[in-house]
Amino acid sequence: MKKILSIVLIAVIGTVVFAAGKKEKKVIASTSWTAAFVDIAGVKTKDAIAPASLRHPPEYEITVSDIQKISSCDVFVFAGFERMMKTLGTSVGNVEMVKIHCNNSIETVSAECRKLAKLFGTEKECEKRLAEYVDAITKAKAELEKNGYAGAKVLCNVNQIYLAKDLGFEVADTFGPGPVTSEQIAKAKSNDYVFIIDNVHNPVAKPLVEASPDSKYVIWRNFPEKVEPKALLKVVQGNIKLLK
Repeated sequence: MKKILSIVLIAVIGTVVFAAGKKEKKVIASTSWTAAFVDIAGVKTKDAIAPASLRHPPEYEITVSDIQKISSCDVFVFAGFERMMKTLGTSVGNVEMVKIHCNNSIETVSAECRKLAKLFGTEKECEKRLAEYVDAITKAKAELEKNGYAGAKVLCNVNQIYLAKDLGFEVADTFGPGPVTSEQIAKAKSNDYVFIIDNVHNPVAKPLVEASPDSKYVIWRNFPEKVEPKALLKVVQGNIKLLK
């Protein structure tokens, strides 16, 4: 009997040790935007290196304590355009460095989040969260069409064209990220844009708005204001709300 109990105890201990060995990976993201992709992928992350409160988080200058924090994680998710990557390079100790492409289109969010989910083994949860994201955009598109905005002609900051296209707008012309040109101002005067869509992280459209006062001016964001669940969904919902 004692022998049987010993065998059972060893088996139980072995199971517990095995389960403990499969602990959840610690994930840190470069910014609130990459963290939002991690969230949709089905993984919880509370950490982004660049403060979400910055107007343009990619410009954040990394510190020694930030590097130490990254060194302590299992996976670091980044986009590649962050200034910090010039310091970090592509290797930090034994950390798995994962580069993703960031824009808010359904196509990109789906592809990149599925890539992350495959890495983390969270495919099922990812599909649930993706469905919610896609549904929000497709429903908004249908509502805009119902209100007469199907194919509405827009002048759009190059960093905001992706959601605009998914909502069914015609991106007739683009501007940014640098200062607008005299040619762009002239076009704004002669074209009937329904919306001028700027980028909150680097707004430059004021001269275009002055040239086309009948166009509705909206300023969209890409980087969530917080690292939190459903952060990217909240971003696109906020952007869509500004169109009304």
